[in-house]
Amino acid sequence: MKHRKLKNSELDRIDAETFKSASKTPLIVILDNVRSLNNIGAVFRTADAFLIEKIYLCGITAKPPHKDIQKTALGATESVPWEYVENTLEVVERLQKQGVFVASVEQAEAAVSLHDFSLQSSLTYAVIFGNEVKGVQQNVVTASDTVIEIPQYGTKHSLNISVSVGVVLWDFFSKLKRL
Repeated sequence: MKHRKLKNSELDRIDAETFKSASKTPLIVILDNVRSLNNIGAVFRTADAFLIEKIYLCGITAKPPHKDIQKTALGATESVPWEYVENTLEVVERLQKQGVFVASVEQAEAAVSLHDFSLQSSLTYAVIFGNEVKGVQQNVVTASDTVIEIPQYGTKHSLNISVSVGVVLWDFFSKLKRL
């Protein structure tokens, strides 16, 4: 069988308005002091790909509109709902009061490996990704319902945040689709 690359016109893309009314994956992304504008844009684009409910931008995380965010987001800042909240812990506590299960993505004692983490169809999940150097703030890790670690087997044990977001969102999305 030969494979022919699809043209953009063949991709069945939805527009931003259709995205807003589409049924969403019960998943929220929280960015805790992410400094790279390109990483922020990439997170928006990945969140768009998996129909994520919302992104919270916290601390020093920059907000759209910004040309460097737009460069990698490719318009996803117009489709994915987002909100800026200065204090990450405030967002965590607010979501937990609403019944959202909150998980920090971090290397920590007693962390659950991503491939061992089970999801429930009745829950909405929020996943927190931290600063490129310092990770998720300790007080936020402590307040989380769990900590999830992406298994890594090489010498670095460190992934770029945009890669981590892609890995985790795909894992959650695929697990939720099977429920």
